[in-house]
Amino acid sequence: MKLRLIAALALLLAGPIATAQNFVTKSTFQVPASESGDDVFVPISKYFATGNADALSAWFADNLEIAVLARESDASRAQARQIVKTFFDTYTPRSFDVNHTAGRAKMKYALGTLKAGGESFNVTIFMSCKDDSYQIKQLKIERF
Repeated sequence: MKLRLIAALALLLAGPIATAQNFVTKSTFQVPASESGDDVFVPISKYFATGNADALSAWFADNLEIAVLARESDASRAQARQIVKTFFDTYTPRSFDVNHTAGRAKMKYALGTLKAGGESFNVTIFMSCKDDSYQIKQLKIERF
């Protein structure tokens, strides 16, 4: 009986490990829509906390709405990456915490706090699912 239980647990744990290995090898850093809803914000939080604009931009949709310190624009992925990179260069990130998440099928939303350059910023992220992967469609960074 114990052996069956151990074998069943091993099989259950092997599934997430295999999924995590597939995630790491994906070049887009995107999580399939079938994955757990809030997990999509784990890598994004890490990229905000470390100021990694290149990795963060891999999550951007081809075109997205971006607002950084009250400057709003519709931007391509490359333009948005440069906007975020400039922000990170000006305000060196120290930490990022997700305070709230919400969503429904194929849409996710998060509110977070970014501590950078000695200041605190509210970050709003709206994601939608396209081609079975989540992409950031709207990003807003504003001072408290």
